[in-house]
Amino acid sequence: MANVRRNSVKATILVVDDSPEIQRYLRALLELDSYRVETASNGYEALQSLADVCPDVVLLDVQMPGMDGLETLRQLKEFRSNAKVIMCSGLDDPVKIREAAALGAHGYLLKPIQHLYLSAAVERCLAENMAKRPSELMGAQLFVLPSPSPL
Repeated sequence: MANVRRNSVKATILVVDDSPEIQRYLRALLELDSYRVETASNGYEALQSLADVCPDVVLLDVQMPGMDGLETLRQLKEFRSNAKVIMCSGLDDPVKIREAAALGAHGYLLKPIQHLYLSAAVERCLAENMAKRPSELMGAQLFVLPSPSPL
């Protein structure tokens, strides 16, 4: 069964988060969906890895030491303007959400991230990659998916 799964890998996702626990968690969720996962611990590492890794989607933490997620997004978009980026944050900050949208983020997931929301966000970005006409992407809007509510 492992061979079947390995042959059915859908896309490459770059997870950028300073927390090794979050990296492992997101990797586990994404690999359940048969994605190939690469990781980076900070914005600098993420930008350097773009030379070797051509991710289909980037999951980018907002709050990181050194270069934060928004600055990483800004520089990433300068290097690869068509990159599909989903921001991830534990803070529901409307100012940061608007700034991420203005910088070209395709989504904003609130931590803790549920598998269902992560899958939906990644699939939406990948669907945009498959669009036949560039004009179809012009109307793309940032989507914000909530963290789970307490029971």
